[in-house]
Amino acid sequence: MFRLLPRETRFFDLFEQHAALTVVGCKEFLSLVSTGANVPAKALRIKEIEEETDQITHQCVEALHKTFITPIERDDIHRLITRMDDVMDFVEAASERIALYEITEMPSEVKDLADVLMRAAVEIAHAVAGLRDMKHASKVLQACVDVNRLENEADAILRRAVARLFKEHKDDPIHVIKWKEIYETLETATDRCEDVANIIEGVVLENA
Repeated sequence: MFRLLPRETRFFDLFEQHAALTVVGCKEFLSLVSTGANVPAKALRIKEIEEETDQITHQCVEALHKTFITPIERDDIHRLITRMDDVMDFVEAASERIALYEITEMPSEVKDLADVLMRAAVEIAHAVAGLRDMKHASKVLQACVDVNRLENEADAILRRAVARLFKEHKDDPIHVIKWKEIYETLETATDRCEDVANIIEGVVLENA
């Protein structure tokens, strides 16, 4: 009987809107660290994007409580939207710290991490778009694999960045503390991208 009832599909709209905004936010962050110019203004824009993604997350959770038949498992919907929201939370946290610390000179590693994060966000957007009808499961799964690869790349950049910090700035502990925190925040954002990819992969394998 439940299979004959209409299922609420607006969740896919919310996933796609959230993913698209996260790509915009990651691009803004990459721009911020690429130039080191207009940091306060760019950090403010990233904050605005993060607030927009928060609103979408709240809409999704609220809809989940009001919907009888969902297109995928309820727990998967909740885990997916909250993990997606985590990504933008960490991007915003990194930009806020750069603005608060009044940093204008950007090391190559932060640009590398931002680039990896933006590419991961793009792959997440591709994967999310494939959830609506499951017609291209192989492409969705490939996007998830690509996110996992990018997370490994971010891990390697983090190790290299921290090693360089302690090697070149061992006499400036404040510098080390600031940048170690920023690097780890960005790497955590890529971890959350991997979490999102893993959830999507599970949904596809269960429903395709």
